[in-house]
Amino acid sequence: MFVLMIEPGKVPRRLELNHRLEEMQKVVGGSIQILYPFGEPVALVCSEEGKLLGLPLNRALRDADGRIYDIVCGAFFLCGAPPDSDTLESLTEEQAARYEKRFARPELFLNIGGRILCLPDQ
Repeated sequence: MFVLMIEPGKVPRRLELNHRLEEMQKVVGGSIQILYPFGEPVALVCSEEGKLLGLPLNRALRDADGRIYDIVCGAFFLCGAPPDSDTLESLTEEQAARYEKRFARPELFLNIGGRILCLPDQ
């Protein structure tokens, strides 16, 4: 399965994974959680306990207006998630290119006065 791997402080990279749960857990650092934060059949697979374990802040998830509603902690990958299926599959080339651009720059997070600010990491 062709995925887009996104690690804290790094640019996205393309990776080939098999469909085994153990391999998915290995690349995210523990039990997996599957999120569907996009308006298309693309899954975000991350560590289920990333925040509890204090994994590094990675990338912000934003709503349609660009406001941050969550921050993914630790490494995650993006893959295809066909509707009406419980299996994950490869990203299309178009999806990979779109999300490489969307997550191209690592992000820094600052807590200032109880507000989280997100800045691109140089």
